[in-house]
Amino acid sequence: MPRFLFDYADGGAYSEQTLHHNVADLADIALRQRVLKDVASIDLKTTLFGRQIDLPVALGPVGIAGMFARRGELQAARAAKAGGVPMCLSTVSICSIEDVSQRADPFWFQLYVIRDRDFMKDLIARAKAAGAEALIFTVDMPVPGARYRDAHSGMSGPNAPLRRVLQAIGKPIWAWDVGLWGRPHTLGNLAPVLGKDSGLNDYMGWLGRNFDPSIQWKDLDWIRQEWDGPLIIKGILDPDDAREAAAIGADGIVVSNHGGRQLDGVWSSARALPEIADAVAGKLTVLADGGVRNGLDVVRMLALGADGVLLGRAWLWALAAQGEAGVARLLQLIAAEMHVAMTLTGVNRIDEIDRSILAENNQ
Repeated sequence: MPRFLFDYADGGAYSEQTLHHNVADLADIALRQRVLKDVASIDLKTTLFGRQIDLPVALGPVGIAGMFARRGELQAARAAKAGGVPMCLSTVSICSIEDVSQRADPFWFQLYVIRDRDFMKDLIARAKAAGAEALIFTVDMPVPGARYRDAHSGMSGPNAPLRRVLQAIGKPIWAWDVGLWGRPHTLGNLAPVLGKDSGLNDYMGWLGRNFDPSIQWKDLDWIRQEWDGPLIIKGILDPDDAREAAAIGADGIVVSNHGGRQLDGVWSSARALPEIADAVAGKLTVLADGGVRNGLDVVRMLALGADGVLLGRAWLWALAAQGEAGVARLLQLIAAEMHVAMTLTGVNRIDEIDRSILAENNQ
């Protein structure tokens, strides 16, 4: 793929320390191997927000995923449906709510904090009309993070459109499959209001101009008035914020540092998760993301206190490599890896995974 897309997906904020800690801290969590525990009935199914799913994972929201394969969000949605897991569509997707919702089941939608409240209301209404079962409200992006790789590679910065075209010429397979046949390259959910300005050329500029740093917890009341389904607050890294989310009536939270793409130097999701899960135990559903690359990582997150896990870069790379088949294969691998991990830690069901399967030095 062109360099600007690789760096957009692979990179993080500032010196990318939090990005690296997300992976390293989670990989360092040691599991407690147990044997002779009668694990002949492994069941990977769980229930999130009233819906039974085949794995305790969902494809998390990833901006402009449709640039990583031809109409990429549609391919990912089909793979998620076949794998029995939810697909959450980003506000800044290439394909629209209406198109993706027809292929995903369950279908979730992610909403950013945008200055134009009428536009936010319109997006919520469209998500409801399309049958979205949950709304993920991302609160850790009041301003875009300092992602220096994007400026260096051509996602943003001087002469960015020309640099992207030159990079695409050097990747003829991508240019043919995605660049030509994957059009239109517009932000599908923004096209109704931005029109011709909804293309990738204005992507980073639109983010900077339209995100709203003035929003407060009390401002979420109007979202509750517009949305009557499960509301999930994404971007929680502090137990006090988790308690605030529970106090306003959120149905779930996502323990997340935005994949290390916002504020560098904060805790990894794996380090933040246990205290947050304890703070809101029994009050709401706890999801987590950040550094999850395989089924072992999913089990680790569940053991640390999560009820489910959002995949981000993992499914994006799978999509870029093999499209729908790649995402389907990823979900198969995660299921197989979870099966082995659960067998060798002595648990049969997802609700049996807790800190008792962690080695003592992790607890």
